[in-house]
Amino acid sequence: MSGLVFLGSEANESLTFDYFHNPQTVGKNARSLGTEVEFGIITPCDPRLSPISSSTDIVLAYAHSLGMAADTRTRWDFSPEHPLRDARGYDLGRARPSHSVNPNAPGLANLILPNGGRFYVDHAHPEFSTPEVTDPLEVVLWDKAGERIAYNATQALASLPNSYPVVLYKNNVDGKGASYGCHENYLVQRSLDFETLAQHLIPFFVTRCIYTGAGRVGIGTASQIPGFQISQRADYIETDISLETTLNRGIINTRDEPHADEQKWRRLHVIVGNANMAEVATYLKVGLTMLVIIAIENGVDFSDLALADPVQAIKSVSRDLTLRTPLTLAGGGAMTAMDIQEQYRQRVLTYFYGDQAPTSTTVVKHSSCFSMERTADLMAWWEKVLADLRTDPLSTASYLDWTAKLSLLTQLRERYHCGWEDPRLSAFDFSYSDIRPAGIYNTLVAKGRMSRLVEESAVQHAISQPPCSTRAWLRGTLVQKFGSAIMAASWDSLSVVEPDGTIFTLHIGDPLAVGAANCAPIVDNESNPGTILHRVSQEIMEGAS
Repeated sequence: MSGLVFLGSEANESLTFDYFHNPQTVGKNARSLGTEVEFGIITPCDPRLSPISSSTDIVLAYAHSLGMAADTRTRWDFSPEHPLRDARGYDLGRARPSHSVNPNAPGLANLILPNGGRFYVDHAHPEFSTPEVTDPLEVVLWDKAGERIAYNATQALASLPNSYPVVLYKNNVDGKGASYGCHENYLVQRSLDFETLAQHLIPFFVTRCIYTGAGRVGIGTASQIPGFQISQRADYIETDISLETTLNRGIINTRDEPHADEQKWRRLHVIVGNANMAEVATYLKVGLTMLVIIAIENGVDFSDLALADPVQAIKSVSRDLTLRTPLTLAGGGAMTAMDIQEQYRQRVLTYFYGDQAPTSTTVVKHSSCFSMERTADLMAWWEKVLADLRTDPLSTASYLDWTAKLSLLTQLRERYHCGWEDPRLSAFDFSYSDIRPAGIYNTLVAKGRMSRLVEESAVQHAISQPPCSTRAWLRGTLVQKFGSAIMAASWDSLSVVEPDGTIFTLHIGDPLAVGAANCAPIVDNESNPGTILHRVSQEIMEGAS
């Protein structure tokens, strides 16, 4: 193990409130990252109530709490979106609401938040999308802020007349056959052949659940088999590669919607992951995936790790709590999930560091899109988590979800003298991901039993403040400062109505082209949002093109 000081409970270092006043400088190779979480939802007073209606009520209640009235809040601009464009070279058409839709209509509530993120209704769930960030620790911060926003939204609903209680869960299954997503988003060089990217990533995605899994009581899509498994998504994966996200789900999703310069980038939309409560699990999930992508882009070969049957393998990995089940390789032979992850780690380590030990001061052989300190920390965590899992999986129970959950459930089974079919265990499973302060995970945090990477003061600030290093800063700041004067926004555009009634739209194809450093002087000295957008266009965007 290297001498690197880890983030979290092993050290005194974490992301604090000071981050917002002294943000890290973004390197020339930085890329934007982000996650989306669909929250599970129940209405205890009336289980028959439509989740579309209750999800809509939650989002609109949060809008009301922020003073965002339906006729004045900024609208989401769907025009740049192409959710049915496939990375394999074809487009199944466009699926977006018309511009005349009622933003209060069930299922269509959609908020652009002051922190640059998005809170809306998607597939009968309230969903939070983080703003674009450039560091996996920032993903952890705004992902955790999304949990607080969702909880605050339930409180906002409860405060309204004639309201009803709603409980949200950050999980992926309802135990009755339905699954909902926690998606990750990465920019990948378009020059990299998509099939090469997919085939090199599949074994990584199949096996990374040994540290990213959220844990689940029940086996099978409807939990029809008693037991416990590592991943909440494995039973719902049906094919290797697919465009769909709600049926025929693939290990690799092919949606080609970069929200960036499409000549340079594609967006890898990852749907195979779990919704994590544990901050270290989120940090590893996003950070290590990005490092593997960079290694693949630069020719590191993982083809010998290809699996004979990836769909069956992901289920086998999820159901093997010993982490010792051999997975048959396409080229013959077999390896365990642990061994495959160790191969990825060793090859990524060699790519970045050669034969050097990764420390915060080691000069990397090849640069990543993160700082040297962040890259070294991720590599050290990767080594640590694999070593801990190999020694005793439950030794990771202070920083991984599935082992934390398994440890507690094992104690409950001993107390109740029960098997996995006991409904109290399923109830506990749900309670772990309950985002209320009294939820089991949050109770563990309050008792100091789970490692934290970000301080709560920073999380509270991230509820209303955008990251400084991406275009999310301009989006969030203008929405916060001018409200409905910003007529519409999307991930890569901002629109205002000019005095003559025409619409001016600022297109921001590069997620890193604008941020606090170059836009704050303009925003601070102008009182008209149209003037701000014109100045940003002329002084920043045109100069960068």
